[in-house]
Amino acid sequence: MSEAATMRVRDSVLVIAAHPDDEVLGCGGTLARLAAEGARVHILLMADGETSRSSGGRQQMKRGAVAARKAAAEAACAIVGGTSVEVLQLPDNRLDGLELLDVVRRIETAIDQHRPTRVFTHHGGDVNIDHRIVHDAVIAACRPVPAQPVKELRFFEVPSSTEWRPPGSAEPFNPNSFFDITATIATKLKALEVYGAELRPFPHPRSLQAVTALAHWRGASVGVPAAEAFVLGREIV
Repeated sequence: MSEAATMRVRDSVLVIAAHPDDEVLGCGGTLARLAAEGARVHILLMADGETSRSSGGRQQMKRGAVAARKAAAEAACAIVGGTSVEVLQLPDNRLDGLELLDVVRRIETAIDQHRPTRVFTHHGGDVNIDHRIVHDAVIAACRPVPAQPVKELRFFEVPSSTEWRPPGSAEPFNPNSFFDITATIATKLKALEVYGAELRPFPHPRSLQAVTALAHWRGASVGVPAAEAFVLGREIV
């Protein structure tokens, strides 16, 4: 493999999130930073994020909401400098009703297509069931078999899910890896604003003020103005 081809493989990043907006909440600043540094950033969103909210008799409203959420995901991807975004539109808040193998295979398809060396996904202790299913499926899809391209696996936090898990009911989010997003926090917030329907007034954790405060706190904990925090699942160097 030529040096140029090696660099292309090394710079491929894949974020796998349950719903459109999780990718920005969890690692939008990191994605913007990596894209600015030359990485090819690919985004895979598993569920539509909408259909669990509408009754069965309101199909037209469901279709419109799903289409709007997909358009927001495309806009957010462009803002952070992403190369591609795919929304699979699996059933929202019902991923536990699918065979886990079927979810794993959808992720494996994306890995085969993009050949990422870095993968970002949900922490396994989140309240949201879709987040937990995606976490387990990503671990299975990224198992370190020969020829596996993924060398780095990190788990992010999602405000209004990760911190809502009561102590003792699951493994807590104890970050041991941080990305300095001082230069890209404004980009993260701009991308989050396209998901305006998902934002809530402060002091809800999914508000712009709370997301900003979390970034500053994570940054202050490691000596930089703003950061995103992760649990390092695996790193092969």
